Amino acid sequence: MTDRQVISRRRMLAAAVGAGLAAPLLTARAGWAAAPVGTPGAPGAAPGPGSGRLVLSAPTGPHPVGVVDLNLVDHAHLDPAAGPGRYRELPTSIWYPARDAHRHPQAPWMPDESLLAFITDGGYPIGVSQGPLTSGHVAAPVHRTGRGCPVLLYSHGAHSHRSDATLTVQELASHGYVVVTMDHTWDAFTRFRDGRVGTPWDNSYYPGSQSFADDLRLVLDRIEDLAAGRNPDAGRRPLPDGLAEALDLDRVGLLGWSKGGAATALAMAADPRVKAGLSLDGTMEPGITTDLDRPFMMMTARFTRAADPHVAAFWARLKGWRLEVQAAGAVHTSYTDAQYLYPQLAKLTGLTDAQLQNLIGTLDPDRAVRIQQAYPLAFFDQHLRHRRSRLLEGPSAAFPEVAYLP
Repeated sequence: MTDRQVISRRRMLAAAVGAGLAAPLLTARAGWAAAPVGTPGAPGAAPGPGSGRLVLSAPTGPHPVGVVDLNLVDHAHLDPAAGPGRYRELPTSIWYPARDAHRHPQAPWMPDESLLAFITDGGYPIGVSQGPLTSGHVAAPVHRTGRGCPVLLYSHGAHSHRSDATLTVQELASHGYVVVTMDHTWDAFTRFRDGRVGTPWDNSYYPGSQSFADDLRLVLDRIEDLAAGRNPDAGRRPLPDGLAEALDLDRVGLLGWSKGGAATALAMAADPRVKAGLSLDGTMEPGITTDLDRPFMMMTARFTRAADPHVAAFWARLKGWRLEVQAAGAVHTSYTDAQYLYPQLAKLTGLTDAQLQNLIGTLDPDRAVRIQQAYPLAFFDQHLRHRRSRLLEGPSAAFPEVAYLP
């Protein structure tokens, strides 16, 4: 992947400095460096007076959501960045429709250790205890339908983490999908099973989009193991009741944001097990040279066919069902949780509307969530469940801000 294509949270914040946006965040980060643990506002501290926990909006589906974390290990490949004799590890979460969820605690957006690294790196003015809770209930039993659920795998963006599109992931799970998310090790904020925390800045090894795509295929292999009754977790931790039976591996889809969108295309091109792919403003590789005859949808903002020749070249290789949509006022982060969380962070820092707009565009956060919920669900329902969706056929009165690009 070229430098031109790498879009990260750090670069987006840097680009906002000219508008004065990053100054309060960077100032807060400098203050944290001198603050002992337990100081209000410091990472890991309890919220200070007047502060509160960030929130994510709830999914709209009929099912409560369960989630379980796994640690997957690729015993076929040593990890060049992890040290001598170590294999590549992929911390993973599985989201699914659940039952009796109220008996199980809500999962945090990120594990405390990786969240601490994430907010410190980004200069975000919150403590770990202010991180949002998700709608996922830890290890709740799986809702039994009598038939397996379609399986989706999610790939995050550069220098990010597997939680960056939780709003979309938990929405799909609430509508009866099993969604698997993974940290692409060494380009993510990752807590390993031995307690170590890895960040994108820890070493010189830089996994490209092809490495992300290889991760997707490896995780799909391990999900096949799970469906066959084998526990793929490196620590052999107990799995939620009914999880293996919930997996329908004849209906597999991929989705990814930014660099993960490119990985989605690469993995789908290489793996016939994948029946449908969705890119959330993917930074498409110039090296994607394989035609695709399976359904593919692009939700774009920055990386459009009109603006990027690599995206246009990829589009020309889509020989099956295809669609590109774009929300007016959207920017690169608008199809992730950032669109909903940044306005909450802005209130903590006193940012002006103009400064916030420089980071997240003009798409209303609540509308962004509805778009994140509706369009991926419609796409996978149509192509994995064969439920026709009028939302995919042309402009919708319910979403007047979304353009369908011919």
